[in-house]
Amino acid sequence: MSRQFSIVDVFAQERYTGNQLAVVTDAAGLDAEEMQAIAAEMDYSETTFVTGEPTDGAWPVRIFTPTDEVPFAGHPTLGTAAVIRDSLADGAPENVVLDLAVGEVPVERRQAEDGDRFWMRQQPPEFGERLGHADLAAVLGLEETQLDTDYPVQIVSTGLATIIVPLRDRAALTGIELDLDAYHDLVGGREAKLVHAFCPDPRADENDIAARMFAPALGVREDPATGSANGCLAAYLSEHEYFGAPAVEARVEQGYELGRPSLLSLRASPEDDTIAVEVGGEVVPVARGELL
Repeated sequence: MSRQFSIVDVFAQERYTGNQLAVVTDAAGLDAEEMQAIAAEMDYSETTFVTGEPTDGAWPVRIFTPTDEVPFAGHPTLGTAAVIRDSLADGAPENVVLDLAVGEVPVERRQAEDGDRFWMRQQPPEFGERLGHADLAAVLGLEETQLDTDYPVQIVSTGLATIIVPLRDRAALTGIELDLDAYHDLVGGREAKLVHAFCPDPRADENDIAARMFAPALGVREDPATGSANGCLAAYLSEHEYFGAPAVEARVEQGYELGRPSLLSLRASPEDDTIAVEVGGEVVPVARGELL
């Protein structure tokens, strides 16, 4: 049985930038083993599978890296919502809700002067363990002095646990040489497999942060644009008042080291007893095809 799929670039400002995503749009009847094999064949950071028609307005979607199924990931959420809006849903709705393993995640298409963006409201953040700066310096192949010790290294989750690592400058960011043994020793007994390093030293004046994300344990040595990790970053920036206040509105560069420049928009602010987190970006269609 043939199945249709689309390829889109997420958090891209033009084709062949941002983070690639394959979306299998008629995945009903595929089992987990078959989905995993397709994701390995695609070999993108993630491949998603729309497994049926919406229930109570939410589209059932599963997300796989080349080696594992994950309960949530950011660029697959935005990219899949865009494909559903353009190819599956009636009337190209401005709002699409995905039913993921972490629960329902709404995605909204909003118009802006510099281009339309898709925005997702992530799950309320959970702030976990603080780790040693020296330990993460070893993982990243850096000196401890290259980490910003004014802020903690901390595990944060908005659906996918991430280790947030503050660096002092872009020289430290671009100088990362991941030590796989130290990485696996660090994450082996922890739920958090993503290491997201950032610094307040972007390339473009209009941006605020440059970042890199590593997740070899999930089959992703380095990711060009990571919506889930940057949602965790947005919550972290708010919690620790990184910009001097709990309200955050920031633009993040990622993927330059991979030749896939990406741009993510972050928003975070206190809301009731938690922090409201949104991540947005553009989705650029690239290709459509058929699995034989």
